[in-house]
Amino acid sequence: MKIRMSIILLLVVTFILTSFTNHSKKIEKKVNKEITTYFGTEEFSTEVIKISDVDNRAVKSEFGKDNLLKIVNADGLLGYAYIGNAPSKTATFDYLVIFDKNFSILRSKVLIYREEYGGEIGSKRWLKQFVGKSMNDQINFPGDIDGISGATISVRSMTKALDILLKSINALHLNEVI
Repeated sequence: MKIRMSIILLLVVTFILTSFTNHSKKIEKKVNKEITTYFGTEEFSTEVIKISDVDNRAVKSEFGKDNLLKIVNADGLLGYAYIGNAPSKTATFDYLVIFDKNFSILRSKVLIYREEYGGEIGSKRWLKQFVGKSMNDQINFPGDIDGISGATISVRSMTKALDILLKSINALHLNEVI
């Protein structure tokens, strides 16, 4: 009986750990696909930009969890990418922001949306509103960003997340961290 319970426990733990690993690989694959599509090349690499705990606390950001990346190829710097997570009504969603060399948004994409409703924030048409926004911009909803009927919570969350991201990047840039 103890052996069966031990085996079951081991299988459950293995399943849980494997789930997290696959989830990260799934996001990594989607990120690489978006970078390839945007820059039109498969010849690139990403380098994690490490932000110290002190700098993270100073800008109240979520950097330092391998989510701010420098995108480079043989010719040099292509741009930057940020992989974030934001709350929706009862779950969270993962998103990607691709920046140019000066931290202006080139593209944003919802990678994984875990709700039954509100997934419309993943539409290219809605996400185009963020293109061109830079670390010097403030993003507000309502105001700068149009809403989506039935997705108000996710719209607010994505808008707030990107506003905080741009403010954090600006603070890090002003402090010459990035």
